[in-house]
This record gives sequence, structure tokens and C-alpha cells, in this order.
Amino acid sequence: MIAGFSWIRLVCAVIVVCQHGICVAKSEPLPAVIDPTFLNHTVQRALSTFNTPGMSIAVIQGQRVLHQAGYGVTNLQTQQAVDADTYFRIASTSKAFTAASVAMLVDKKVLRWDDRVVEHLPDFLLADPFASNQITLRDLLSHRSGLGSGMGDSMLWPEPAGFSRSEIVHNLRYFAPQYSFRSQYAYSNVMYIAAAEIVANKVNQAWHEFVDASIFQPLSMDCYAGDIPAAKLSNAAMPYAYHSERGMFAVTRNRISEQGLASAAAGGIVCNATGMTQWLQHLIHIYDLGNHATPPKLNHIAQSPMSNVPLFSSHQLNQMWSAQTVLKVNRLEQQWNNTVLKSYGLGWRIANVYGQKFISHTGTLSGFQAYVGLLPDLGVGIAILNNGSNSGARGAVMQTLLRQFIPEAEHQDWVSEYQNYQLAREQRYLASYVEPIGSGEVALNAAAYLGRFKDRWFGHIDIGLENNSLRIQSSKMPTLLGTLKPFEMNTWVIEWDNKNAANNAFIDFQVDTNNRVTGFQLRTYTSKSRVNHEWRDMFFHRL
Repeated sequence: MIAGFSWIRLVCAVIVVCQHGICVAKSEPLPAVIDPTFLNHTVQRALSTFNTPGMSIAVIQGQRVLHQAGYGVTNLQTQQAVDADTYFRIASTSKAFTAASVAMLVDKKVLRWDDRVVEHLPDFLLADPFASNQITLRDLLSHRSGLGSGMGDSMLWPEPAGFSRSEIVHNLRYFAPQYSFRSQYAYSNVMYIAAAEIVANKVNQAWHEFVDASIFQPLSMDCYAGDIPAAKLSNAAMPYAYHSERGMFAVTRNRISEQGLASAAAGGIVCNATGMTQWLQHLIHIYDLGNHATPPKLNHIAQSPMSNVPLFSSHQLNQMWSAQTVLKVNRLEQQWNNTVLKSYGLGWRIANVYGQKFISHTGTLSGFQAYVGLLPDLGVGIAILNNGSNSGARGAVMQTLLRQFIPEAEHQDWVSEYQNYQLAREQRYLASYVEPIGSGEVALNAAAYLGRFKDRWFGHIDIGLENNSLRIQSSKMPTLLGTLKPFEMNTWVIEWDNKNAANNAFIDFQVDTNNRVTGFQLRTYTSKSRVNHEWRDMFFHRL
């Protein structure tokens, strides 16, 4: 065991659980005790190694808070310290709250997991007619729609985005499927937006308002799916990224502001370690009720008059924490965690870690990282939030913490493990990378490519002349502003002004028999042929 953490199993508390007249003795381990000095050392190394300014952590076991603290700083300029109340965007760990909002309505028999989406959103339409008619709420939340991974994300990011939730749902009809319906897992943020719109329609209230009022307030979680009071922004973390040449820089487009995001149901909720503690405790509370245990009175959320009333039933929690879509177990997961089974539930991932059920989800948004994990049979919940862009920080800390509750799991220096893993991946990438090579000359005079162009769902893009350079700008996504550089024939390279917002892209202009530009398509800037990319289902016609 690594020095610094104490795992206490001196005795087991024995409780008697009775059901239907049958009583059995059940052993429960006493809570672990975390050495804050060693944890501080581990976290500080992770922050430094993975270029992350600050981190906030919550660890619970049952209804006992084992650890709740902040590390590092919220802002490199002000050097304000992170604490347990510091706000972060929790990115895709928001999806658990979207699934929970559906579960609450399923308990009330307003919805069913296997309701067809068209029953509740008549305007819902996919390019595949069969999938469009048959897709259910369960399908929306388990990433098996048939769309390619990440399709539609161009309506959500980079912020600020100009698409409303209703527009996002409407535009799903324009995306060609990459797989057969329900044939395999492909991560989809936009399907969570659709699920949230169903909830909103049923409660006659915006989804973010429902979550704020029906989840966060009852649990005394000072968190926000919608707008954020200005007074709260004084303790909001600034998002950061790192570049080998630029060093650390703020990702200001993703900073937390008063206005909520259209992407909230997929990845835009704002929360802190204190709030996530309430959430973890409540999930364990519901899980214990489902296992017929008598959980102790809740600590923090007992402040709320509804604190002991589960937001949703243990049956619905079991639905969310049950395998829906099979996931591949990679070599690293086998090696590090002895994982043999992995799947996606409803807003959660399910796997085994050294024989223990592990319920988790990560969250990644440029400048923010999150990791939420539970070992429900041990009553353990962990939430890690940070304001960096390197997943190594959250991963190393999560692995370190998990080992304190699973003694048979291998203990090692997880900061070094993640550092070595990332270095090996970078070396493999650099060894295989081939820079696209063009002549640097195009077929027509630069003025021939000027004009306003429109895609049927992405909207307008303008190409104009500024200081003798071609400039491109999207009307819906104002961050997509860049300069065109000649590549060859009728292809240019777009170098976006904000390189952290989007990667360089090719723009291929179409011309008619009179050499008049009629439109263009965008594709990934790579020498390899890629079928699935964010620009695939767009074609911009010249107006």
C-alpha cells in the first residue's frame, strides 16, 4: 500500500437485514480514512504535471463526507484559491441529471423509458425513417441512434453557439446515419438535448428550470442547469488549456457567465464539490433503499425538507445503472483495473474494477474536466472537477482514490502512469502523422471565391476580403472566424483565429462549367481520408 493513505478494516460492522421474514447478517466495512497530506501531494503533482490550475474533490462513503476540498487556483491572474464551493462546468457528467429528470417522470407514469420519441416530439425526424419512427427515450440516452459519434456537436460547440434547443432537435433530420439503428455505441450529445426537450414538453417548463427546481433545490445543491446569479461568479473557475509554444492560456469562450447554455442537458451544468457531495449521497441513499438496507440520515441534504424523499425510485436508478449498450474494454482498462465487462447505461457508464461494480462518467469541455465515480456496493462516491484540459489530472486522482476502497487493486504512482501513457500516445501519433501537402496555388482569382453561402441547417457563412486575405465567418457560430490560405486547385485551408476552438479545415469549392463558384464543403485538415467528421452533412450553396 502506498504510504499516506489509511484503509481501516479493523472490524466489520454487522447489521441484520430482514426481508419477508428472512434475516441475514451483512458485514459492512468501516469507512476509509484519507490522509489529506498525501492526497494534497498527489493532487499538486497532478496539477503541475498535466498543466491544470485548480481542482476540487468530494469523497463520500455512505452518508459520511470523507473529504471535500479545493486545490490550486481558480484564475492564474488573480491567484484566487479553489475551495469546495468553487464553480466548474461539469461537462458530460451533466448527462446523469438529464437521465434523472426522465426517471422522475417515469416514476410519475408521465413517461416510459421505451416510449417512442415521436409520441412526445411529433416534429422529431431522423434521416433513417425506421429509426425515426422506432427510436425511444432509452435509445436517446444510451448512444445507439445510428448517428456517428459526435455528429451534431457543431451546433453546440464552440461556444457561444447560436442554435436553440428546438433548432438542434429539428436539425437532426439532416444527419446521415453512419451505422444501423441500435447496432452499436456512438456517443451523441444531441440526443440528450432531444431527451431534455421531451421532459420540458411534459412539465410545461424549460428543462433547465425543471432541473434547478426539482433536483438541485430539493437536494440543497447550489448548482445551475440554467442562468447563474451574478453574485456566484466571484468563485467561478476560469477554464484553461496548455500549448507547448503558448504555455497556459485562458479558454475565455467557455468561461462561466450568467447565461445558461443550450447544451446544458448534454454538458453545460455548473456545479461545485459541495453540490456534488449532495448528489453522490443521494444516489447512495437511493441505492441502499433498493438493497433493502436502512440508510442513516443524510448529512448535508437533511437541511432540505425533502431530503429524505428520494427524487426517483431505486427501480429507476437500477434502470440507469444497468447495461444498455455494450462498450469495448481496451487493453489499458484490463491492465489497470482488471476490467472484463463495460457498458453504457442511461447517462452513466458501468464497468467492473477488481470485481467491484463501478458506475462513472467523465466530462470534457475545453478548459474543464470532470470525473464522477461510484462504488455503490461499498457506498463510495467520488467527484473530481478541474479547470484544465488534460484528462490525466482527473484520471490520476480518481485511480489513486479508488485504490483506497479496493485493497486488492494494485497501488502505484498514477501521475507517472498517466504521464507515461500520454507520452507513448503522443509518440505514436507523431510517428504516423503526415502533413497535407499542396501546391500553394489555387485555380481562380481570390475574388472568385467571395460571397455569402448557406447550408440548409447550419446557416450562413460569409467569405470576404480583409487586408488582402480571404476571411471566413459563420453567422450561427461567431467563434468560427478565420483566414483562408491557398492549398491547390479549388481547395483552401482555413486557419481559425481561435485555434483552441476548432482545428484547421479544408474548404473545397465547387465550380460550374463557366468556372463560377457555386458552393463549397468543409472537411478535416488531414492527409488521411475521413468519412465521419463534424462538417460531413453540410453543403454551402452560394447565394
